[in-house]
Amino acid sequence: MPTIRKEILIDASPEQVWDAVRDVGAVHVRLVPGYTENTLMDGHERTLIFPKGGYTRERIVSIDGEERRMAYAVIEGRMPLLHHHASFQVFQGDQNGTKLVWITDFLPEQLAPEIQARVDRGAIVMKNTIEAEARLADSDKVR
Repeated sequence: MPTIRKEILIDASPEQVWDAVRDVGAVHVRLVPGYTENTLMDGHERTLIFPKGGYTRERIVSIDGEERRMAYAVIEGRMPLLHHHASFQVFQGDQNGTKLVWITDFLPEQLAPEIQARVDRGAIVMKNTIEAEARLADSDKVR
């Protein structure tokens, strides 16, 4: 089974990054705005709505505050996945930054190039979004 591991270095505190990651109903605002248009929650299931009308339905598997880890699995979407499981985990980075680790396991392996491209794009948007939110929060503390 293929695994994609992406480390994202974010200029924000681990607490700020974890706050955004654990907010599973606000993906479209706090993690990947523009990449997702809306997030709908129904119990442990979330549906990500995309700008051109597509969607992905996911099951939130775990939100572990002690480990700062959130795990989810895609259960329905456009891609012909046989299996999908992913997690985000937040770690203290160097100095004041944070390392966000995104691990995705999936089948079939032929989807690796497409999933890698999505992870790479998503990582850039997440980094920029969380850093912008952290700067805003930090500037509000100064006032």
